[in-house]
Amino acid sequence: MALQLNDIAPDFTAQTTDGEIRFHEWIADSWAVLFSHPKDFTPVCTTELGYMAAIKPEFDRRGVRIIGLSVDPLDRHAEWAKDIEATQGTAPNFPIIADSDYAVAKAYGMLPASVEGDALQRTPADNQTVRNVFVIGPDKRLKLILVYPMTTGRNFDEVLRVIDSLQLTATHKVATPAQWTQGGDVIIAGSLSNEQAKEIWPEGWQEPRPYIRIVPQPV
Repeated sequence: MALQLNDIAPDFTAQTTDGEIRFHEWIADSWAVLFSHPKDFTPVCTTELGYMAAIKPEFDRRGVRIIGLSVDPLDRHAEWAKDIEATQGTAPNFPIIADSDYAVAKAYGMLPASVEGDALQRTPADNQTVRNVFVIGPDKRLKLILVYPMTTGRNFDEVLRVIDSLQLTATHKVATPAQWTQGGDVIIAGSLSNEQAKEIWPEGWQEPRPYIRIVPQPV
């Protein structure tokens, strides 16, 4: 069965560029982003890893841990990191999983269970479905799943925006509208009756329709 939102993120033990980790222990009480790559030394992924390294302070500020994954052995990750720094200006400053046995890719539904053999013999096209972003909450549940084609670089500013929304709506009874960014108006959650909403927003709200109740973003 494919993973769905709110499923428990599969736990695993893996070798990474920062040593062996057990995934749930590594997340601890933080939020986490796991983003995957079909192969080392691929052009789009090189730009993505460099950009994520450059904006890592933004994830740190939000209490979010970053971890990459590539279906290649560990020694290739180290060599790839040199290329990333040389071409993108920033070397990876987060762990990258060496998933050469495909265990994580299979657990997360990115490769079929039947895949086997030497990872170095597989091409990026063989692994083209290993292009996902998973955002995982402190409860270890999947909060966001994005899947990208190999030809389209991922927009990690959008991932930050979604994390801002997820963290806000996890602590307040609101939802965020289209194109919302930090500081923008939000929508009162549909699970709240007007009577319940008045206890939180006694000053009221804008109501263009009875089902659209707009308030300033909670502090």
